[in-house]
Amino acid sequence: MPLHLSYLAKAYAELGQFDNALRCTGEGITAAETAKERWHEADIHRIAGEITLLSQRQSAANAEAYFERALTVARAQQAKSWELRAAMSMARVWRDQGKHQQARDLLAPVYGWFTEGFDTLDVKQAKALLDALAP
Repeated sequence: MPLHLSYLAKAYAELGQFDNALRCTGEGITAAETAKERWHEADIHRIAGEITLLSQRQSAANAEAYFERALTVARAQQAKSWELRAAMSMARVWRDQGKHQQARDLLAPVYGWFTEGFDTLDVKQAKALLDALAP
C-alpha cells in the first residue's frame, strides 16, 4: 500500500494537486508504520519532501526535514539506493541555497559506496550532481 500511495502522490503532484499529493504521502507514511511495511519508507519521506518543494507553500526547511528522515531510515535499513536518492534530494536543496560544499560532503560518500550500476539513472544523476558541485 505505501508504494501505491507514493505513486498516487507523484501523479497528484504532476497535476498540481499538492494537497492531495501530500495527503497521499502522509497516508503512505502512516500505512508503512501501521503495517510494518517499511521497505519503501525512506522513499516515501523523500517523495514527501520533493512534493513539499514543488508546492511552494511550505519552506525548504519542511522539505529538508522529510529528506533527513529519509536519510535516517535508509541508513538504518542499510538501503544504499534509497540513501542515494535522499542524499541527492537534500544536496539539490543545499545547492540551491548556495551550500555547495555541504551538499557535496553529503552526496560524495554515498555515491562512493557504489562499485557497480554506473549505468543506472540514479547513479548517473548523482555523478552529474557531484560534477556540478565540484569547486
